[in-house]
Amino acid sequence: MSGTSHDGVDAALVEIGAVSLKNSSRVKLLCFESYPYPAKLRKEVAGADEASTPDICRLNFSLGVFFAKAANACIETSGIRPDAIASHGQTVFHIPPAFYLSDKIKKGLHLSGKTPQLPGKTKRHGSTLQIGEPSVIAQLTGVPVVAGFRPADMAAGGQGAPLVPFADHVLFRGKKIRAVQNIGGIANVTVVTPSIDDVIAFDTGPGNCLIDLSMEIFFHRPMDKGGKAAASGKPDSALLKKLNGLSRLYLRMPPPKSTGREFFSRDFLFRALEGGAKPGTAPRDIVCTLTHFTAGTIAGAYRDFILERYPVEEVILCGGGAKNGFLVGLIKNRLPTVKISLIDEYGIPASAKEAISFAILANETLSGRTSNVPGATGAVKKVVLGGIYLP
Repeated sequence: MSGTSHDGVDAALVEIGAVSLKNSSRVKLLCFESYPYPAKLRKEVAGADEASTPDICRLNFSLGVFFAKAANACIETSGIRPDAIASHGQTVFHIPPAFYLSDKIKKGLHLSGKTPQLPGKTKRHGSTLQIGEPSVIAQLTGVPVVAGFRPADMAAGGQGAPLVPFADHVLFRGKKIRAVQNIGGIANVTVVTPSIDDVIAFDTGPGNCLIDLSMEIFFHRPMDKGGKAAASGKPDSALLKKLNGLSRLYLRMPPPKSTGREFFSRDFLFRALEGGAKPGTAPRDIVCTLTHFTAGTIAGAYRDFILERYPVEEVILCGGGAKNGFLVGLIKNRLPTVKISLIDEYGIPASAKEAISFAILANETLSGRTSNVPGATGAVKKVVLGGIYLP
């Protein structure tokens, strides 16, 4: 799994004995490793949304090679050869259908043209592109690869995201209602109910992406480790107001919805700084403000779309942002009536959860079973996700 943080690849070796939406499921993590992108490759990935077609073509194969190396390294570490490899790929650009519906958002994303629409009864759909050539992974590992998870849902009129609600339901369903809050580059939530037909999920907004950008710009570091930089600063009310104003259209949009770095981008950050930050604002105050903004968007999503409808008893945090103690503290302060837990308490490393989720989805694909959740993505029907690439 390589997500919107653009920091590297997480490889999880997962044993799946059975998946059932009615009875107990057996999912066990056997090995987990993270492999950071080399500086040059990370720079290419971060700039892929503005790269030329030849550059994207080359990067597609370069990432396939890197993903294969990560898989082979995990296989060697564990001593276990898997039946298949699930590869989400690296998202280059994601345009969910909801974005086409707003001229202001469309302008902000530099989009043009009418909303694409498939013939027949399917809804208007967006488009998405993940790279990291699965045929290369299959050849270099000798293992079948399941890849290309998002397009099938989008072809059926869905957002193509989030896709992890199926896995969240497999891992965390029970008698009580829980929310699984992932904080990657983008933050997304799944409300896990006893029945998967009642599950909702959506992207709440930015996760680590704006914080990471500010750390890169002002401190030349990839992230605010532990939230130490943010904790040393203080929030700027004018900048916070500007951030909320620029993102209001997305934050107020009801689910199903999804977003990405295409919206919460470097350009978004610069517009906020130019219109909201006073000259001479300390970098640590900017990082602090962005962390407050991120926590506010997450808590606001619960307030606006979840808590009045679902009696959530527990929020389980996962993803890299769960390691940011300052951010976690802000979320707890904004959701005082709900128990906040870390996914590590359930025996799942925070950074491994997304990779585990796509292993579960790939297992369904290999079995010919559907695994999107229309209540989460807005698709008109359930579909089998992804394609199979043989070595």
